[in-house]
Amino acid sequence: MVNNFWFEAKNINCFKNGFRVIKDLNLKIAHSENVILIGPNGSGKSSLIEVINRNIYPVIASESKLKIFDKELIDLWELRKRISTVNNDIKNRINPNLKVFDLVLSGLYGRYCHIHNKSERDSLKVEKIMKKMNISNLSKKYFSYLSDGEKQISLIARALIKKPDILILDEPIANLDYKSKFFVIDKINELSKLNTKIFCVTHDISTITKIYDRVIMLKDGNIIADGYQNKIINSQNLNKLYGIQVEVTKNNGLWKINRISK
Repeated sequence: MVNNFWFEAKNINCFKNGFRVIKDLNLKIAHSENVILIGPNGSGKSSLIEVINRNIYPVIASESKLKIFDKELIDLWELRKRISTVNNDIKNRINPNLKVFDLVLSGLYGRYCHIHNKSERDSLKVEKIMKKMNISNLSKKYFSYLSDGEKQISLIARALIKKPDILILDEPIANLDYKSKFFVIDKINELSKLNTKIFCVTHDISTITKIYDRVIMLKDGNIIADGYQNKIINSQNLNKLYGIQVEVTKNNGLWKINRISK
């Protein structure tokens, strides 16, 4: 029987530095869905990514279970092939004089440097993914010369070169100006045409677009709402999530929060 879920957690608890960062989590994520996880800073979003990437482990208990790709014990090499993660720390690891073509190529080798003796086959893979993402014009540019939005998309292209099953985007529009933010959001929307499914983690409601089948709200390590975005995103849930009085509106498919004055 084929399992429909790539991630299954039942009653899991995780600790970091003595603090419980994931509390009695029950969550299943299907292979077929693009999911966005939203929550304030410190809500446990990054900890959940660490659980998925096997950087932290849940407490072993008889009533709890964690499966990734239907396995309780999964080989880390297999996991790295099937899940690619893009976070904001990666930018600091990259040589500023690396060209975008070489950066994307390096994703095939699990490194962040110029690859010597690259094969024609690998070069074609890079050209193909850059063409699909409509960023071939960045190919010969140095990483340091890119806008912040272009840097983010180049890193996403690098993550996709291996054709992972799941792409995890950790705060993909954090610290971007408006132009870069919309550039990245538009490019992520285009990724929905690929076979890779997206698990996006954010604190910013403007990241949520029509490509996401499901929205999960996380606060203090607990899921407080989960379902279709039109049902889940409302003023009541967002007041609870952020602890402030807000009203939410939707315009041209994009969500916006307005604070209600005191």
